[in-house]
Amino acid sequence: MKHIRLLLVEDDGDWLRGLEAYLSREPDLQVAAAVSTREAAEQAVGEVPFDVALVDIMLHGAADGIELAQLICQTTTARVVMLTSLQEKEMIFGAYRVGAIDYLVKSEFTDIPAAVRAAFAKESPMNAYVAGQMREEFRRLRQLEQEYRVKELRDKITPSELQVLRMIDAGHTQTDIADKLYLSLRTIKVHVGNVLKKLGGSTSKEAARQARDLGLFDEEKRG
Repeated sequence: MKHIRLLLVEDDGDWLRGLEAYLSREPDLQVAAAVSTREAAEQAVGEVPFDVALVDIMLHGAADGIELAQLICQTTTARVVMLTSLQEKEMIFGAYRVGAIDYLVKSEFTDIPAAVRAAFAKESPMNAYVAGQMREEFRRLRQLEQEYRVKELRDKITPSELQVLRMIDAGHTQTDIADKLYLSLRTIKVHVGNVLKKLGGSTSKEAARQARDLGLFDEEKRG
C-alpha cells in the first residue's frame, strides 16, 4: 500500500500530538514530520519528503501559515490543506490565493483524513463554507464594478443627454423630445450621437435600455 506522507504544522502542542496520533491510525497515511513553528516547518520543507501538508493558518499569534503555504506550493509538488479555528473571509482568500486547495475548520477534524486523500488525488471539493464566502465576495465585487460603471457614466453623460435618454426609454421619438424640450431636432440628434459614443450602443433605444439597466435614471431621481 502506498502511504500518503504528511507534514503537520500546528503551534498547539496538544492538538499537534492528538492530530498526529489520530492520522497515524489511518493505514494509508504516514506522518513524515510534525512541527510547531514556522522555522521548523521551513526546515522540514527543505529536508523531508511529503505529499500533503496540513498547515495551521495562525502560528504563535501570526498568520504565518499563509506564507508557509505559499513556500510549499512554490518549492514542492505537495498539496496544502489549511487548518484553522477561524472562518474569516480574508484568511480563506489568502490561503487559496497562495495555492492551498482546501480549508478545514479544526472542529471538523473527522473530515481531515478524507480531505488529505482528496488533496493527494487532486480531487478536493470546494468547502461549502468557503464556496459561500466566495460567492458573497463575487457578488460584492460585481456590485462595486456596477457602482464604478454608473459613476463613470454619470461623470461622462451630461444632464441634458440623460434627460433625452430617459424620454427615449419612456417611448418618445426624437421629434417628440425636441418639441417637449423646446429644442431643435438637430440638437436632440447631437445629444443622441454623444450618448451612443459614450455608452457604445448601436441605437438610441438600446442606449436608453442600458442606462436604465445600470440605474442611471434612478441616480437622476435621487439627484
